[in-house]
Amino acid sequence: MCGIAGIVDGEHRMKYRNQQAVEDMLDTMKRRGPDQQNIYTDEAVTLLHARLSVMDLQHGKQPMQLKSDPRYVMVYNGELYNTEELRRELQKKGYAFQETSDTEVLLQAFIEWKETVVERLNGIFAFAVWDKKAHRLFMARDRMGVKPLFYTLQEGAMLFASEMKALLAHPQIPAILHADGIAEIMLLGPGRTPGYGVFHNIRELKPGQYAWYDHKGMRLTTYFHLQDREHPDDFATTVQTVHDLVTDSIRRQLIADVDVATFLSGGLDSSIISAVAAREFKKQGKTLHTFSVNYEDNEKYFHSTKFQPNSDQHYIEVMQSFLQSDHHDIVLKTEDLVDALYTAVDARDLPGMADVDSSLLLFCKEIRKYCTVALSGECADEIFGGYPWYRDPKIRATYGFPWAQSTKYRMGFLNEELAEQINAVTYVDQRYQETLKQSDILCNRTKEERRLREMVNLNMKWFMQTLLDRKDRMSMYNSLEVRVPFCDMRIAEYLYSVPWEFKDYQGYEKGLLREAVKGLLPDEVLWRKKSPYPKTWHPKYRALVSRQMEELLAQGNEPLLQLVKREKLQELLREDRSIPWYGQLMNTPQTIAYLLQVNYWLKKYHVQIQV
Repeated sequence: MCGIAGIVDGEHRMKYRNQQAVEDMLDTMKRRGPDQQNIYTDEAVTLLHARLSVMDLQHGKQPMQLKSDPRYVMVYNGELYNTEELRRELQKKGYAFQETSDTEVLLQAFIEWKETVVERLNGIFAFAVWDKKAHRLFMARDRMGVKPLFYTLQEGAMLFASEMKALLAHPQIPAILHADGIAEIMLLGPGRTPGYGVFHNIRELKPGQYAWYDHKGMRLTTYFHLQDREHPDDFATTVQTVHDLVTDSIRRQLIADVDVATFLSGGLDSSIISAVAAREFKKQGKTLHTFSVNYEDNEKYFHSTKFQPNSDQHYIEVMQSFLQSDHHDIVLKTEDLVDALYTAVDARDLPGMADVDSSLLLFCKEIRKYCTVALSGECADEIFGGYPWYRDPKIRATYGFPWAQSTKYRMGFLNEELAEQINAVTYVDQRYQETLKQSDILCNRTKEERRLREMVNLNMKWFMQTLLDRKDRMSMYNSLEVRVPFCDMRIAEYLYSVPWEFKDYQGYEKGLLREAVKGLLPDEVLWRKKSPYPKTWHPKYRALVSRQMEELLAQGNEPLLQLVKREKLQELLREDRSIPWYGQLMNTPQTIAYLLQVNYWLKKYHVQIQV
């Protein structure tokens, strides 16, 4: 995994491509790529690369330019899981290879197939290729949006980077927040409109998009979206196909020239990944390292809810015994969780999921002491319909984003002047309707099946992207590559058209997946009711974030108060109810923490509010 960036600008070279600006951009990428940092520059482009070595540690230097065809120069962030298939196909066409890295395979594949190469790739990636002869740049992002790629157009120049911090490090890219950016932060955050970078004039290449850029401008193409088809398979065949796809995806993602581990929460998804990985490791005479996260005194303060029915510890112990893994239980202190709220913003470049972000950041920091690559269970719930809003008919039928039903509550925080300029209901409604219109659904589907496909698209374009952003930024901030096997586009494509009665087999969330992995897991774990990523229940957490909010209010001149009513923050501190801000994991303590993150973010990036 790596960090990439670049500047295309032939007319204002000293303004946009001066040495200091380039070095400042590269410096922001060193956590993503601590092993090597390199720069390529010519009369029209500068390309930057920071490498985290995972495959072919001695080679794979980037920016990559082939001696056999120096016309093309590439920077690439990601992993290809069908590298060997592509290599064999290219060899049959006469291509020769000097390295074993997937970087060389990707560059040669691009030379052969140009933009259509994206249709042949199985992996997670964001890459850019400069065509020296044609003076144009190609950029692409993986189908599921696992790897990020942001860009901005400025005065005839185009700048791109893996993270927004690299763009904002450039002196010509100011951090400006317009009304729509405020709406994103206060009404939709920590979610983000697809393709939108919150800051004015910063965009993101959407999942499944590629682009060409030259003197005529940017031309975007969507090369992938989920298509609804008639499902030809009976239930037994569907079960076998899911089994084969899931296990194949996991096996492919275990390949690396460095140590690989797995996250293990004791839930269904991480347990499946760990079970397959442990079997593969055993064949090689190796022991799998597994990692779980917990919080001080969590068993003492945990209480069951509809969304989090039980704690993880017992199920982790069951799986560890079953796997015979070398297990590491990472226990986080409450004070550290609060302190890391701000480091999480440094990593994400935006306010995030409060302690859900900061805990993952600290968790990844500990994992990195043992390995460079880890596998995690994100995306199964989106694809297999595991969230409560898929299965509860009332929630499913409710208009709007199911994880963000608090627009009126959120709007109440905005200062009157801003609220007048931001029509909250309209803004959120437009984003929701735009996504619904993008859902591909056969005309013969029942009302229920139509809605369930809409839900898949809503979740994959919004909620899943929020989780993938979180996973990428928190892990890469610690120079840890985290792979997500359930985010295999083959699984997503196949599952999209599978009838709901199959997915909800026997009335269990992800019943199809459970049936597909029978025999891989202990029954106690196989049939465990879904429980989300663990959160702290310690009352000290709310006390600490509340104290910081009180200190903020006492200052009187904090930038948050440009956006939010003072009296509303005071009311929030007195709030006894549990009012969700985003999803099932962000309630009142997390709302306080989120707003603290907003304040820190406004200060860190010297955000200019221009409404």
